[in-house]
Amino acid sequence: KKERKRLPRWLQTPIPKGKNYSKLKNDLRSLNLTTVCEEARCPNIGECWGGGDTNTATATIMLMGDECTRGCRFCSVKTSKNPGPLDPLEPFNTAKAVSSWGVHYIVLTSVDRDDIQDGGASHLAECVKELKTQVPDLLVEVLAPDFRGDLDAVEHLASSGMDVFAHNVETVNRLQAFVRDPRANYKQSMEVLIRLKSHHLVSSLKLLSC
Repeated sequence: KKERKRLPRWLQTPIPKGKNYSKLKNDLRSLNLTTVCEEARCPNIGECWGGGDTNTATATIMLMGDECTRGCRFCSVKTSKNPGPLDPLEPFNTAKAVSSWGVHYIVLTSVDRDDIQDGGASHLAECVKELKTQVPDLLVEVLAPDFRGDLDAVEHLASSGMDVFAHNVETVNRLQAFVRDPRANYKQSMEVLIRLKSHHLVSSLKLLSC
Protein backbone atom coordinates (compact mmCIF):
# COMPACT_ATOMS: atom_id res chain seq x y z
CA LYS A 1 0.00 0.00 0.00
CA LYS A 2 1.38 3.37 -1.05
CA GLU A 3 2.15 5.61 1.90
CA ARG A 4 0.27 8.90 1.90
CA LYS A 5 2.56 11.91 2.06
CA ARG A 6 1.89 14.43 4.80
CA LEU A 7 1.67 18.13 4.04
CA PRO A 8 4.69 20.19 5.08
CA ARG A 9 4.20 21.94 8.42
CA TRP A 10 3.93 25.38 6.81
CA LEU A 11 0.87 24.16 4.85
CA GLN A 12 -0.90 22.58 7.80
CA THR A 13 -3.69 24.35 9.67
CA PRO A 14 -5.00 23.57 13.16
CA ILE A 15 -8.30 21.70 13.60
CA PRO A 16 -11.12 24.30 13.86
CA LYS A 17 -12.33 24.76 17.42
CA GLY A 18 -13.16 27.35 20.07
CA LYS A 19 -16.15 29.24 21.45
CA ASN A 20 -16.58 31.60 18.48
CA TYR A 21 -16.21 28.79 15.97
CA SER A 22 -18.82 26.64 17.74
CA LYS A 23 -21.29 29.55 18.08
CA LEU A 24 -21.06 30.46 14.40
CA LYS A 25 -21.47 26.86 13.29
CA ASN A 26 -24.44 26.27 15.58
CA ASP A 27 -26.14 29.51 14.47
CA LEU A 28 -25.71 28.66 10.79
CA ARG A 29 -26.96 25.09 11.16
CA SER A 30 -29.98 26.04 13.25
CA LEU A 31 -31.09 28.58 10.61
CA ASN A 32 -30.28 26.36 7.61
CA LEU A 33 -27.66 28.79 6.27
CA THR A 34 -24.61 28.01 4.15
CA THR A 35 -21.18 29.63 4.03
CA VAL A 36 -18.64 29.74 1.24
CA CYS A 37 -16.06 29.02 3.94
CA GLU A 38 -17.40 25.47 4.27
CA GLU A 39 -18.53 24.80 0.71
CA ALA A 40 -15.24 25.95 -0.84
CA ARG A 41 -13.30 24.01 1.83
CA CYS A 42 -11.32 27.04 2.91
CA PRO A 43 -8.30 26.03 5.02
CA ASN A 44 -8.54 29.25 7.03
CA ILE A 45 -12.03 28.56 8.41
CA GLY A 46 -10.72 27.86 11.91
CA GLU A 47 -8.88 31.17 12.11
CA CYS A 48 -11.73 33.25 10.64
CA TRP A 49 -14.58 31.66 12.58
CA GLY A 50 -12.48 31.38 15.72
CA GLY A 51 -11.62 35.06 15.66
CA GLY A 52 -7.83 34.72 15.54
CA ASP A 53 -5.71 36.94 17.76
CA THR A 54 -8.31 39.74 17.79
CA ASN A 55 -11.14 37.38 18.82
CA THR A 56 -13.29 38.88 16.04
CA ALA A 57 -15.03 36.08 14.17
CA THR A 58 -15.89 36.58 10.49
CA ALA A 59 -17.79 34.49 7.96
CA THR A 60 -19.10 34.91 4.42
CA ILE A 61 -22.67 33.68 4.03
CA MET A 62 -23.41 31.88 0.77
CA LEU A 63 -26.99 32.38 -0.38
CA MET A 64 -29.35 30.43 -2.67
CA GLY A 65 -28.24 26.98 -1.57
CA ASP A 66 -25.06 24.93 -1.70
CA GLU A 67 -25.31 23.74 -5.32
CA CYS A 68 -24.14 25.86 -8.25
CA THR A 69 -25.37 25.51 -11.83
CA ARG A 70 -21.87 26.23 -13.12
CA GLY A 71 -18.68 24.19 -12.89
CA CYS A 72 -15.62 26.43 -12.76
CA ARG A 73 -12.40 24.43 -12.58
CA PHE A 74 -10.98 26.14 -9.50
CA CYS A 75 -14.10 25.82 -7.32
CA SER A 76 -15.03 23.10 -4.79
CA VAL A 77 -18.70 24.06 -4.50
CA LYS A 78 -21.06 21.26 -5.60
CA THR A 79 -22.50 21.51 -9.13
CA SER A 80 -26.03 20.62 -10.25
CA LYS A 81 -28.14 21.27 -13.34
CA ASN A 82 -31.26 21.39 -11.18
CA PRO A 83 -30.51 22.65 -7.65
CA GLY A 84 -33.22 22.66 -5.02
CA PRO A 85 -35.74 25.51 -4.69
CA LEU A 86 -34.76 28.75 -2.96
CA ASP A 87 -35.51 28.95 0.74
CA PRO A 88 -38.15 31.68 1.25
CA LEU A 89 -37.00 32.08 4.87
CA GLU A 90 -33.37 32.69 3.92
CA PRO A 91 -33.59 36.52 3.94
CA PHE A 92 -35.07 36.55 7.45
CA ASN A 93 -32.78 33.83 8.79
CA THR A 94 -29.71 35.52 7.35
CA ALA A 95 -30.60 38.81 9.03
CA LYS A 96 -31.41 37.01 12.28
CA ALA A 97 -28.01 35.31 12.36
CA VAL A 98 -26.04 38.43 11.45
CA SER A 99 -27.88 40.63 13.97
CA SER A 100 -26.96 38.19 16.75
CA TRP A 101 -23.25 38.37 15.86
CA GLY A 102 -23.01 42.11 16.49
CA VAL A 103 -20.83 42.77 13.43
CA HIS A 104 -20.65 46.09 11.55
CA TYR A 105 -19.79 44.66 8.11
CA ILE A 106 -21.04 41.51 6.42
CA VAL A 107 -20.19 39.89 3.09
CA LEU A 108 -22.86 37.92 1.23
CA THR A 109 -22.04 35.74 -1.73
CA SER A 110 -23.99 33.14 -3.65
CA VAL A 111 -23.89 30.25 -6.04
CA ASP A 112 -24.87 30.82 -9.68
CA ARG A 113 -28.51 29.94 -10.34
CA ASP A 114 -28.87 29.88 -14.12
CA ASP A 115 -32.02 27.79 -13.62
CA ILE A 116 -33.90 30.85 -12.29
CA GLN A 117 -35.20 33.52 -14.66
CA ASP A 118 -33.39 36.47 -13.04
CA GLY A 119 -30.50 34.38 -11.76
CA GLY A 120 -31.70 34.90 -8.19
CA ALA A 121 -31.26 38.69 -8.22
CA SER A 122 -34.65 39.28 -6.57
CA HIS A 123 -33.86 36.81 -3.80
CA LEU A 124 -30.47 38.41 -3.12
CA ALA A 125 -32.11 41.84 -3.05
CA GLU A 126 -34.60 40.62 -0.43
CA CYS A 127 -31.72 39.36 1.71
CA VAL A 128 -30.05 42.77 1.60
CA LYS A 129 -33.29 44.60 2.40
CA GLU A 130 -34.02 42.33 5.38
CA LEU A 131 -30.51 42.84 6.71
CA LYS A 132 -30.88 46.61 6.47
CA THR A 133 -34.28 46.41 8.19
CA GLN A 134 -33.01 44.38 11.14
CA VAL A 135 -29.58 46.04 11.38
CA PRO A 136 -29.90 49.56 9.85
CA ASP A 137 -26.27 50.60 10.47
CA LEU A 138 -24.81 47.41 8.99
CA LEU A 139 -22.57 47.76 5.93
CA VAL A 140 -23.40 45.06 3.39
CA GLU A 141 -21.13 43.81 0.63
CA VAL A 142 -22.55 41.45 -1.98
CA LEU A 143 -20.13 39.31 -3.97
CA ALA A 144 -22.55 38.72 -6.82
CA PRO A 145 -22.71 36.51 -9.90
CA ASP A 146 -23.00 37.87 -13.44
CA PHE A 147 -26.68 36.83 -13.90
CA ARG A 148 -25.82 35.60 -17.42
CA GLY A 149 -25.26 39.22 -18.43
CA ASP A 150 -28.84 40.23 -17.55
CA LEU A 151 -28.28 43.90 -16.72
CA ASP A 152 -31.87 44.36 -15.52
CA ALA A 153 -31.11 41.77 -12.83
CA VAL A 154 -27.90 43.65 -11.97
CA GLU A 155 -29.89 46.90 -11.67
CA HIS A 156 -32.45 45.26 -9.39
CA LEU A 157 -29.81 43.97 -6.99
CA ALA A 158 -27.80 47.18 -7.10
CA SER A 159 -30.91 49.11 -6.02
CA SER A 160 -31.48 46.95 -2.93
CA GLY A 161 -29.61 49.18 -0.51
CA MET A 162 -26.25 47.39 -0.43
CA ASP A 163 -23.05 49.34 0.19
CA VAL A 164 -20.49 47.40 -1.87
CA PHE A 165 -21.09 45.38 -5.04
CA ALA A 166 -18.25 42.94 -5.70
CA HIS A 167 -17.84 40.56 -8.61
CA ASN A 168 -15.18 37.94 -9.32
CA VAL A 169 -13.54 38.12 -12.75
CA GLU A 170 -11.24 35.33 -11.50
CA THR A 171 -8.41 35.78 -14.02
CA VAL A 172 -7.15 37.78 -17.00
CA ASN A 173 -9.02 37.66 -20.31
CA ARG A 174 -6.75 35.18 -22.11
CA LEU A 175 -7.11 32.56 -19.34
CA GLN A 176 -10.89 32.77 -18.88
CA ALA A 177 -11.68 29.64 -20.92
CA PHE A 178 -9.22 27.55 -18.89
CA VAL A 179 -10.57 28.63 -15.50
CA ARG A 180 -14.25 29.58 -15.67
CA ASP A 181 -17.42 27.84 -16.77
CA PRO A 182 -18.21 28.52 -20.49
CA ARG A 183 -21.27 30.57 -19.46
CA ALA A 184 -18.99 33.12 -17.80
CA ASN A 185 -16.57 35.39 -19.62
CA TYR A 186 -14.48 38.53 -19.19
CA LYS A 187 -16.66 40.77 -21.40
CA GLN A 188 -19.84 39.78 -19.56
CA SER A 189 -18.25 40.50 -16.18
CA MET A 190 -16.98 43.88 -17.36
CA GLU A 191 -20.46 44.85 -18.56
CA VAL A 192 -21.83 44.09 -15.09
CA LEU A 193 -19.25 46.32 -13.40
CA ILE A 194 -19.68 49.13 -15.94
CA ARG A 195 -23.44 49.18 -15.32
CA LEU A 196 -22.79 49.55 -11.58
CA LYS A 197 -21.05 52.89 -12.04
CA SER A 198 -24.42 54.56 -12.59
CA HIS A 199 -25.47 53.59 -9.04
CA HIS A 200 -22.48 55.30 -7.39
CA LEU A 201 -21.87 52.17 -5.35
CA VAL A 202 -18.45 51.10 -4.18
CA SER A 203 -17.64 48.36 -6.66
CA SER A 204 -14.92 45.76 -6.32
CA LEU A 205 -13.35 43.64 -9.06
CA LYS A 206 -11.66 40.51 -7.76
CA LEU A 207 -9.13 38.14 -9.27
CA LEU A 208 -8.05 34.70 -8.07
CA SER A 209 -4.85 34.80 -6.05
CA CYS A 210 -2.52 31.92 -6.83
